[in-house]
Amino acid sequence: METENAYQKPVTLKNILKFAVPTIAMSVFMSFYTMVDGLFVSNLISTDALSAINLTAPVIQLVTAISTMLATGGSAVIMKKMGEKRSEEAKEDFTVLILVNVLVGLLMCVIGYSVMERIFGAMNLSSEVEGYCVEYLSRYLLFTVPILLMNNFTLYMIASGKSTLSLICSVAGGVLNMALDYVFLSVLDMGIAGAAVATGLGYSVTAVVGLFVFTSKKNLLYFKKPVLRFDVLFHAASNGCSEMATALVTGIITMMFNWTMLSYVGEDGVAAVTIIMYVLMFASSLYTGYSYGVAPMISYYHGEKNEQKLKKLTAVSFRVIAVISVLTAAGSLFLTKPLVSVFARPDNPVYDLAVTGNRICTIALLFIGFNIYASGMFTALSNGIVSAVLAFSRSFVFMLVTMLVLPTLLGVNGIWLATPVAELMALILSTGVFLKYKARYGY
Repeated sequence: METENAYQKPVTLKNILKFAVPTIAMSVFMSFYTMVDGLFVSNLISTDALSAINLTAPVIQLVTAISTMLATGGSAVIMKKMGEKRSEEAKEDFTVLILVNVLVGLLMCVIGYSVMERIFGAMNLSSEVEGYCVEYLSRYLLFTVPILLMNNFTLYMIASGKSTLSLICSVAGGVLNMALDYVFLSVLDMGIAGAAVATGLGYSVTAVVGLFVFTSKKNLLYFKKPVLRFDVLFHAASNGCSEMATALVTGIITMMFNWTMLSYVGEDGVAAVTIIMYVLMFASSLYTGYSYGVAPMISYYHGEKNEQKLKKLTAVSFRVIAVISVLTAAGSLFLTKPLVSVFARPDNPVYDLAVTGNRICTIALLFIGFNIYASGMFTALSNGIVSAVLAFSRSFVFMLVTMLVLPTLLGVNGIWLATPVAELMALILSTGVFLKYKARYGY
């Protein structure tokens, strides 16, 4: 009952932050996994190896896309049932969704191994960078199932009122990743393969803890004898399709970025893109963490038809996101050179490319938070179609247009400007959709 009582409390900034702060911290630590890999790889191996990590990212995003869909969509469906006092059904559905994720993980692992060499072979990379790509991804794919379970258990711990435990798991995984990066790369000289194994083991912490947590009947959610309901799978899939679309198109757009940079600047440009993505990833993790934290609240209040709480939660959330947006943009602008120098020294040609790129891309930080929250809010309201339209337009349609047009007009600066312009276009769409559905949901 402790978790359910938490949803009954007044909607105040303090109570919202009790949900959101642990998930923000957790999301930030999750973003550190990839960033720490990049830090160790760029300094202990080379910026070519750093380029390889970015070149493998689209394949990883494609592999995990379906799990992302089931995790986010399933969480909203299950918490809506909890709000409707259908807890036994919710537990049965939860068990089925976890089993489906395990099967998906095994399937996507096999597919990943079957296509990776052909993908990297078609990119016309140097033999050294192509070798780094295959070496990194082949080790990373070994952890596909634990990574998918981590994606799911993270959200379900939050939904079960165990945000603090989820945070502890993320911190422990991040610390383990950092320690193993040092041991594998610096001490054991395992190269880029060691970075992949360190990341996989770091992700596995939440997966292992989650298996123990959700076997306990003291938890709000726990494993029960599964009952397959195809309508639940359909609703979870349709509701989470926006997140899957985001993962899919993010992978496609990342490949476009890489190919465009390879044609304009070469592999140094890909390394610079990687550094910029780390900065954007860190800022985005703040918004993603906040959205994950309040999503169960939105789903629960929607389930009990409490429009007053939905209105208050939405108003406070917009103020929080506005503050974070200004702070992250200012911080990124003023700390550009120190941030870039962590990954590339000033005498490296990657340095100047990344400094220029970060200053331009910083503009996007003023818009990203609102777009992430808008998509996550409609997922939590079980309106997967609207959420998918927002996510797909933002991540693919607008990025595709700006990536095709701006580099042609402005060269390399057009590549950097593509993200801020696409995010601004997405903000205009999000605002229109938010106003259109305001009366329907009562937020």
